[in-house]
Amino acid sequence: MTSTVFSRSLFSAQSSSPSKKIGNALPLSVSIKQSLGISRSYVVSANLRKSNRSFISNSSSSGGNTSSDETPIELKYPAFPTVMDINQIREILPHRFPFLLVDRVIEYTPGVSAVAIKNVTINDNFFPGHFPERPIMPGVLMVEAMAQVGGLVMLQPEVGGSRANFFFAGVDKVRFRKPVIAGDTLVMRMDLVKLQKRFGIAKMEGKAYVGGEVVCEGEFLMAMGSD
Repeated sequence: MTSTVFSRSLFSAQSSSPSKKIGNALPLSVSIKQSLGISRSYVVSANLRKSNRSFISNSSSSGGNTSSDETPIELKYPAFPTVMDINQIREILPHRFPFLLVDRVIEYTPGVSAVAIKNVTINDNFFPGHFPERPIMPGVLMVEAMAQVGGLVMLQPEVGGSRANFFFAGVDKVRFRKPVIAGDTLVMRMDLVKLQKRFGIAKMEGKAYVGGEVVCEGEFLMAMGSD
């Protein structure tokens, strides 16, 4: 009997205590913890979303700049201009295969100067013997190619030359600066320095380049006379 009364009083005391639940309300300590957890996770997720958006925008902007600024290498370098093609060159020079060593004229002032190119390829007939293990264009052929460019300057009405009486008379102060190998493009400039029509003698200066660097230079003497 006594135990029954004690249990009932204990139950009524717990029911009337201040920590009694009101409806679905949580205790104060639990609600504070949960609210703090929600606010912290919200801030963290919001910051992550902002950083992700900024990273994506920066990546897309940098990617766009890269695609617009970078040009493929095959589109970066324009081709040499064509003032005279090989057919026009053949109409002026008497040389033929395998000794025609000028492929294109890229600048031309009749009776004054000319700039032409020779595309050096492994298929050139001199490479099997010069040299089999290291293909280098012979220096004498570089000089010959430059003399042919000089012929394009000389074989003009302004100078008085003709295919029938034009000769390569001599060279002086020739220097070879660098080897020319298969795959190079030899760019040759020849300038008329002095012309003596009375004696049929012309003096020219020439330089040959590969990639903007001088590989050969010298002075050339051309003669216009009878056979």
